[in-house]
Amino acid sequence: MKEEALYDRWWHAPAESEQQMEDSHAPFWEKVLDRIVEKGELENFSVLDFGCNQGGFLRYLYARHPFKEGVGTDLGIESISVANERKGDLPLTYVATASPEQWGQRFDLAISTAVIYLISDLREHAQKLKAALKPGGVYYASYSDYSNNPSLPYMREKIDSGGKLPMNLHSLDEIAGAFLAEGFAAGITRLTPNTYIPLSANERFFQSVRDRIQYEYEEAYLFRFTAPL
Repeated sequence: MKEEALYDRWWHAPAESEQQMEDSHAPFWEKVLDRIVEKGELENFSVLDFGCNQGGFLRYLYARHPFKEGVGTDLGIESISVANERKGDLPLTYVATASPEQWGQRFDLAISTAVIYLISDLREHAQKLKAALKPGGVYYASYSDYSNNPSLPYMREKIDSGGKLPMNLHSLDEIAGAFLAEGFAAGITRLTPNTYIPLSANERFFQSVRDRIQYEYEEAYLFRFTAPL
């Protein structure tokens, strides 16, 4: 499997920062955690965060559901440096790579949040996760299907011009099919809001509140892929 090219950081638009992206993700992370983990369940788990950016998700997860060890991977060298500076004495390791299979079948649980749309080769991604998970290990991957959202052209232009990797508009069938072809068991659920949707005068990607609501209730999904035994 090929190793993706590294870069300084994913988001390079001068008016915004990686930190803004991390700060905006906390409510989304909570929605994901509500659907994947029960208290005490992760005590003996090795956890992978694929596309970890500055490492915030694993710190967020550990504070709520402590686990044995966590590894975060990302292509952004500067982002990984920030993640390692912030981890303190937590059992976390952050590495600039897109190849978690280098550790063998090490992980009980893998998670990616808002990463699949930056991956062009879904089948290769499924192969990498299969090689990184223990037999029966589980990979949760969030994905937003913006194909019918009126803000899509604006969003795509902003991502393609401001990020190091372009936006990929995969269908739900294409994502599921890549993992099913590798022998994973697959499931999917919608990530609908469980409270008020936060609004901002500095909305980054949606051109109207209605477009944001459409995303929140109709377009945000969480896949669950279980590695073959």
